[in-house]
Amino acid sequence: MQIQVHCDNHTEGSARLVEWVTDSVTSKLGRFDENLTRIVVHINDENGEKAGAHDKRCQIEARPKGQQPISVSHKADSINLAVDGAVEKLHASLTSLFGKLRSKRAGLQTAPATADPDVQDALMEEDFDEDEQARNV
Repeated sequence: MQIQVHCDNHTEGSARLVEWVTDSVTSKLGRFDENLTRIVVHINDENGEKAGAHDKRCQIEARPKGQQPISVSHKADSINLAVDGAVEKLHASLTSLFGKLRSKRAGLQTAPATADPDVQDALMEEDFDEDEQARNV
């Protein structure tokens, strides 16, 4: 899984910030490593030079193999909180996506194979006859 971190002009994209974001994403989403090709993190300060509540935004886009990309975003008062919130949202989205896919695959594997219609009719007749005999006893 490749992780890319992008910061806007108003956010200092230091090596330490990039390393922290990469570590945060890897620690929380590492279990999905086999199923993801790339994660792109965008960090913005929406107000630029001005201060304001919830002006830091983190958007994360994940690229699951064979699926449409998933994008989440989170706004907070600090970059750390914005990244943490976005990572949590992405974790929940990926858990849901891969859980549904796993359930779908398990359902396909356990689904009974369709038998020849004549064989199914014969089996249903046998079951019916057994039920009739049980009722008459």
